[in-house]
Amino acid sequence: MGLADQLTVARALSVPIVVALFAISFPSHDYWATGVFCAAMATDWFDGRIARRTGRSSPLGSLLDPVADKLLVMATLIVLLGQDVFPAWMVAAIVARELLISGLRQAAVERGVVIAARDLAKLKTWSQAIAAGVGGLAAAGAWSTSVSWWALLVALALTWISGLDYARAAPQLLRGRAVAS
Repeated sequence: MGLADQLTVARALSVPIVVALFAISFPSHDYWATGVFCAAMATDWFDGRIARRTGRSSPLGSLLDPVADKLLVMATLIVLLGQDVFPAWMVAAIVARELLISGLRQAAVERGVVIAARDLAKLKTWSQAIAAGVGGLAAAGAWSTSVSWWALLVALALTWISGLDYARAAPQLLRGRAVAS
């Protein structure tokens, strides 16, 4: 397993740490949780850069990378629901889209096709990550939760636009044909 794949696995393994830091009350725990979340999300940028630079992108990495991102971001959004940072309907709408696209990915894998992340999906992931980071800082008291509400609204819109982009491309993707991003 190359360094890029190791970073992806590390991101997935950071999920319980982030959740625990948000959930266990001690001084500045929300700041610690947000810091670990941001550091873990930074590995998404590094693993992609390393894979491209070394030419060692792998089908495993293409499959695990979006899963690790989803686990980290979704777990953070969900744990912040308990702190009344985000409206539940927004988080539920994002989780629903993620489950639908994960189902599409699974259907593709069963046909021997790995669906790489599309450009719009990468933008969606980062908008969700920014919203989660903003939400973590709102939970810590750095600013009002209305700031996190607006950040999540932008992420929600990009999430569903990206989902529609996958739905549009799904027939060709499932047949194993490349689709222009």
